[in-house]
Amino acid sequence: MLTLPVTLTRWIVRFAPLMSKRVWEHAQVLIVGALLAPGKRTVTAVLRVLGLEHAPYFQTYHRVLNRARWSSLAVARVLLSLVIETFVATGPVGIGIDETLERRRGAKIKAKGIYRDPVRSSRSHMVKASGLRWLCARVLAEIPWAGRVWALPFLTVLCPSERYHQQRRQRHKTLPEWAGQLIGLMRRWLPGREVVVVADSSYAVIELRHHVHAWAGVSLITRLRLDAALYAPVAPRKPGQTGRPRKKGVRRPTLQQVLADPHTQWTPLTVNNWYGGGRREVEVCTDTAVWYHSGLPPVTVRGVLIRDPQDRFEPQALVTTALTHMPKQILEWFVRRWRLEVTFEEARAHLGIETQRQWNDWAIARTTPALFGLYSLVALMAHGVFQADGQRLRTAAWYVKERPTFSDALAVVRSELWGACHFSMSAFTGEMVKIPRSLFERLTDTVCYAA
Repeated sequence: MLTLPVTLTRWIVRFAPLMSKRVWEHAQVLIVGALLAPGKRTVTAVLRVLGLEHAPYFQTYHRVLNRARWSSLAVARVLLSLVIETFVATGPVGIGIDETLERRRGAKIKAKGIYRDPVRSSRSHMVKASGLRWLCARVLAEIPWAGRVWALPFLTVLCPSERYHQQRRQRHKTLPEWAGQLIGLMRRWLPGREVVVVADSSYAVIELRHHVHAWAGVSLITRLRLDAALYAPVAPRKPGQTGRPRKKGVRRPTLQQVLADPHTQWTPLTVNNWYGGGRREVEVCTDTAVWYHSGLPPVTVRGVLIRDPQDRFEPQALVTTALTHMPKQILEWFVRRWRLEVTFEEARAHLGIETQRQWNDWAIARTTPALFGLYSLVALMAHGVFQADGQRLRTAAWYVKERPTFSDALAVVRSELWGACHFSMSAFTGEMVKIPRSLFERLTDTVCYAA
C-alpha cells in the first residue's frame, strides 16, 4: 500500500472520483512508478521501481490501461482545472495547439502512419517516419518559481492516418478539424474565461477560423502566408442597388507586396521574452481585412506584418480573429508557442515518451496522453513543494543556477516520493544493510536526476 506525502497527495486525489476504488488503487501505483522510474516507462519498469516485480497479480496494472472503464476526457478536464486554478487564476487563458510524432512500429499498432518527422527534417531535407500522430493542447502559463512560461499539457488526442480511416470506411478528419473539436471542448470547459489559442501555419485555414470566430470569448492566432489573398470590407450598398450582396471588397496587395513597398509605414515595437530570450526590437504593420474563400462565409481578421530592422530573422505575418488585439499582445502571445517544442523535447528526455510498448488500442490511446499529463502534474507537485519549503536547486562550484527547470522540478518530486513513500516490497529477506550517509546522498541524487 502506497503512503504518499501530503504535499503531493492533494494533487493526485482530485482524480480519484473518476475511477472505481479498485482501479484507482492500481492507477496510483502507475502514476508514482512512472514518476520514479528512469528510462523506459513501461508497466514492468513501473513495477520494478516500486519493488513489485514478484507480484503475481501484475496483469491487473496492465488492465488499468487496456480494459478498465474510465474517461480520458474527464481526466483532462480535471487536470485543466488544476492548472488554471494554480497558474492562471485571472486574465486570459493561453492555449497552445501543436502536433507531434511518436515513432512506433509494429503490425498490431493499427493507427500508425507515415508522416514527416519534424525533429529530423529541415527546410532542405525531409525525413519520413512510421509512428502515431498526436495533437496536444497545452496551457501557456507563467510559472512563478521558474520565471518563464511553460506549456503544460492537459489534453492529447490520437489523430489516425487517412489510410486508417479508408480501411474502416470512415470519414478522415484533418488536423484543423481535430483542432476545432479541441477548441470547442475548451470553450465548454472554461465558461466565462477569455481563451487565446496559438498555433502554427498548419491551422491557418478559413474553416477553422470561421468556427472560432463564431464562438464568443475565443480567438485564434496563427502564422499567415505572405502571398495570402486578403480583401477590403464590402462597401455600403447604394439605395436601390439590385443583385446579390457582395461578400468581399476589392483585393488588397499581398503582404509580400506591402513588405517591399517603400511607402509602408512601420511602427517600432519592443517584445518581451522573445522566444525564451530577452527583449527584441521589431517593426510591425497592422490592419484588418476580409479573408474569403469561395463557398465559405467571409471572416474578418487582423493581420500583423513583422520585420527585424537588423535582418536577423525573416519577415513573417500573424493573423488573429480578435480585431481588438493590439500588435504587441499578438506577438507576445505567439512567441509563447516556442515553449510547445520545449515541452515535447523534455517529455521525451525525462518522461519516456516513445519508450512505451503497448499495442492494445485502448492502451495506446491512454498511455501517451497520460505521460504528457505527467508533465503538468510534475509542475503542480513541484509548485506545492516550492511553496512549502522554498526552491531547492542542484548547483555546483562551476555553475550557479538561478531558476529551476523541469528536470529540477521532477527531481524535487522524486525526492519527496523517495523520502516519504513506503512501498510494499517483495523482497525475500529482511536483512538491513547500513551505508554511509554520503553514499546514500549520492545514490539519491543520481536516482532523482535520472531521465
